[in-house]
Amino acid sequence: MTGDDRRRFERKPTSIRVEITHPAFGTIIGFARDISDGGASVLIENQPLPPVGTVVQVRFKKLVGSINSEPTDMRVMHHHRNVVGLMFAPQ
Repeated sequence: MTGDDRRRFERKPTSIRVEITHPAFGTIIGFARDISDGGASVLIENQPLPPVGTVVQVRFKKLVGSINSEPTDMRVMHHHRNVVGLMFAPQ
């Protein structure tokens, strides 16, 4: 069974600007490669990545304004090279 076969939520390809914020790391800018009801895969260039397990605040951005006005808590589930997997954290 591959990783894609185990996924509970269907991924949708996208290219949305993402701001990832954490008090210890500041703000990291990236682009969501895909998104689902469970989380997102975010491409980040030339910036250190928060450790796996870290809860970060995420804001999805449009060309003008934000998609979500309040940051959403997401947990870093994995990263490989410059891609980080984020899961929506329960409120």
